[in-house]
Amino acid sequence: MQKLSFLQNPIIRFLLSILGFYLGWYLLYNLWLHPAKTMDLFVIDKTVAVSKWILEGLGYTVFTGSDRLIGIDGTGGLWIGDNCNGIALFSLFTGFIIAYPGNWKKKLYFIPLGILMIEILNILRVVFLAILDTHSRTWTEFNHTYTFTIIIYGFIFFLWMLWTNKISDKTLSPSSPRK
Repeated sequence: MQKLSFLQNPIIRFLLSILGFYLGWYLLYNLWLHPAKTMDLFVIDKTVAVSKWILEGLGYTVFTGSDRLIGIDGTGGLWIGDNCNGIALFSLFTGFIIAYPGNWKKKLYFIPLGILMIEILNILRVVFLAILDTHSRTWTEFNHTYTFTIIIYGFIFFLWMLWTNKISDKTLSPSSPRK
């Protein structure tokens, strides 16, 4: 039993939990969920519908296509691929919160709230990219690749810090007692 004493270290347990969650999610998503397309298309359809609603509320004439397409009249539109639907970000966020010590009741409200906030940010990203596309395709590509990637990952990092510093009431220090 002495060989497994390293598992008493909360940092090691956290890292192993993250790894286990990631491997489990990777297998579940790539072997079953992604090939079925149901989850991806559901999230994309909702993102397109809400983005369209916001853009029309702002006074734009919007078109959508049956194949993940949304745009403002006069542009080529945006095609939302599986990598841009936010599902990978939802799982990244969820895995961290599950692996980090903390009260499960708090996790059960913080995870869905965080996913909802990430989805709202993704919808706003689509709205802003569609508006940018009316001005310059180059600006659209640049902001898609760099600006919004930094913003969204920065926001997820903010949510993690909020969890670790304000909500979880626990730390990963090796000397902290387990609760």
